[in-house]
Amino acid sequence: MNVDSFRDDLRAARDTELSRLSSSKAVYALTGGEMDGDAVRTGTARELRAFAPILERWRDDADGDAADLFADAAEFAAEFADNFDAEASDGDDSRHVVADALDAPGNDVERLAGAAAALLVLDELAGQLVGFFVGDADRKSADEFRTFRAELADYGDEAAELLAARCESEADEEAARDAGTAVVDGAYDWYVGTLESMGVEPKNVC
Repeated sequence: MNVDSFRDDLRAARDTELSRLSSSKAVYALTGGEMDGDAVRTGTARELRAFAPILERWRDDADGDAADLFADAAEFAAEFADNFDAEASDGDDSRHVVADALDAPGNDVERLAGAAAALLVLDELAGQLVGFFVGDADRKSADEFRTFRAELADYGDEAAELLAARCESEADEEAARDAGTAVVDGAYDWYVGTLESMGVEPKNVC
């Protein structure tokens, strides 16, 4: 698999879903409708707090470079969760942007594909979070979220590179695409379900 083909194919297959997951309505869903800086930080921290333990479990089941990536990404997620809101839990039974869709992948190819897709979704959302703080004239938080987004992109690049190296057959490539698509679809289910539960029409991007 070419290192760019996984993400390019995922974007082509789920362009509408990804565009909505990077919209202001996705921020509204993340914050439960509380569009202020503290709510953005808490919502992001909750998602990262749910994401980190999954990466830790994958680290224990993986080997070599994949295990190292999952370990480093888990530490990154936990660290930023603490930075954004040290008191935030994972939300208990609340729905999560990507974490709820990540239990299924079962081998390194599927896990790397799931991680790459999850990091792509969070990267898209983080772009809107940066914009939120820019619009709020909160330069410090905007810079903090820019750093967060840049690191998301770095881990996403590494996951895609390792995935490309691990895909040795058409079956591997198909499994990777299926795993990645499932994560984007799960994130979109979170987006639609959360907004509908709040009485908000999810399909019009603002």
